[in-house]
Amino acid sequence: MEIKKYFTDSSKEGHLLRFKIALGIGTMFAIIISSSFTSFAEVCDDIRSDTLRFHILANSDSKQDQALKLKVRDAVLKETNELFSIAGTKQLAKENVAESLKDIEKIAEKEININGYNYKVKAYQTNMYFDTIKYPKDNKGEYTLPAGNYDAVRIEIGKGAGKNWFCVLFPQLCVPAAAGEEKAKSIYSDKEIDVLEGEYEMKFAVVEFFTKLGKDKKTG
Repeated sequence: MEIKKYFTDSSKEGHLLRFKIALGIGTMFAIIISSSFTSFAEVCDDIRSDTLRFHILANSDSKQDQALKLKVRDAVLKETNELFSIAGTKQLAKENVAESLKDIEKIAEKEININGYNYKVKAYQTNMYFDTIKYPKDNKGEYTLPAGNYDAVRIEIGKGAGKNWFCVLFPQLCVPAAAGEEKAKSIYSDKEIDVLEGEYEMKFAVVEFFTKLGKDKKTG
């Protein structure tokens, strides 16, 4: 709907749309000015600080390249499991990865070659933006990770022009759900677990709105 039409539409649908938008904006600002949201946002910062993400980019969006991406994922996670299972802190996990990036590239390249391709692989650590995402916690629920910038281990296959796949390396949420839950509770604080497990859809949406706004300002 054009902006002028939005303001001048006197139909029932136009009034209803403006009401819904006003209600949404009002709710958002009510959340922003509440002390509970300030505390929530601070815990979201803690979650980002305590989390190491994993991000793989396929060579392209072809079925073959997307299937290969998942095979590389499985091979890397299997061979690097010990790097993260023995790490008691995210900093130690990052240090372990820094020492193993060449090995990770070799693991990925070996899997690629086994499947008949010769794509080059680049593995590195970075800090990058992720949208709000849900991870299976167990058979009864999910974790919700807030949007924002996270430290991440990134693997680019070939041109790195295809759809991505991502999970959490530390704590190990890439592993089966039950084991992942145990790992999470050993790393995250009680407040972090409450946010990760809680029903805070609107607060997560507000956090994502402002993190994206800040991201756009930096890149604009």
